[in-house]
Amino acid sequence: MAQAIEVGEPIKGPSALSGDLRRSVQLTLAIARNDFKLRFFGSALGYLWQLMRPLMLFGVLYVVFTLIVPLSDIKYFPVALLLGIVLFTFFAEATSGAVTCVMDRENMVRKIHFPRMVIPLAVVVTAGFNLALNLVVVFIFAVASGVPPSWGWLALLPLLVILAVFATGMAMLLSALYVRYRDVQPIWDVLLQITFYASLILVPYETIRAEAPTLASALLANPLAAVLQESRHLAIDPAYVNAADAMGGAPRLLVPLTVAAASFLLGLWIFSREAPRIAEEL
Repeated sequence: MAQAIEVGEPIKGPSALSGDLRRSVQLTLAIARNDFKLRFFGSALGYLWQLMRPLMLFGVLYVVFTLIVPLSDIKYFPVALLLGIVLFTFFAEATSGAVTCVMDRENMVRKIHFPRMVIPLAVVVTAGFNLALNLVVVFIFAVASGVPPSWGWLALLPLLVILAVFATGMAMLLSALYVRYRDVQPIWDVLLQITFYASLILVPYETIRAEAPTLASALLANPLAAVLQESRHLAIDPAYVNAADAMGGAPRLLVPLTVAAASFLLGLWIFSREAPRIAEEL
């Protein structure tokens, strides 16, 4: 009669943040740089395609909603529209690209021992590279449109950090969930479309407030909408209400900040829990 063999506890795979932190950062940047360079490899226009995508969307929306059916008479609205499209493009690239990022690197995950967190983080960093290029275009367009340069442009940096934290949290969450549930991708595609229209990009807060003030304030609970509103106020024109006043007081800014922080912590927890089992689930 055969005896049962004790095999002990199952061996867990690499964790989300195992190993040296410096190595993790270097690996994340290396993957991000490689993805950024390869995205347009062999293309005649190269990196210009990254600039063309938000500009083409802006061109269509500008013609329809600024010249044909004006949605806002606020000064510098075309600049505000372009800024909103660029910020949303970063969020969309960071999150939608992260959905399948672990699956796309299946061979790497199965064969190499490395901290799994670098995969979604590299997607966010790559989107950050694209954001930096697109912001240059925004600033050039702003100056050409008559927006006076100001110190408010530097104030965009902490706002972009908040947006990056929010995007990173969602990227970790989505990439971890997709390994188990393939429905995540189509669901997120739909939610991104809803987010675009609910983030005060196309119709500014000032226009919605005139018809539905409660709804306008509620939409600012979305960190993307709050960051965009404050960015417009600081970098484009004070005619755009700052986020604190738009929400009814500075203490209410804790709502979008809490949403961003909670998204990051939830994404970190879910990804850290799933990371040792990712290779088995693929």
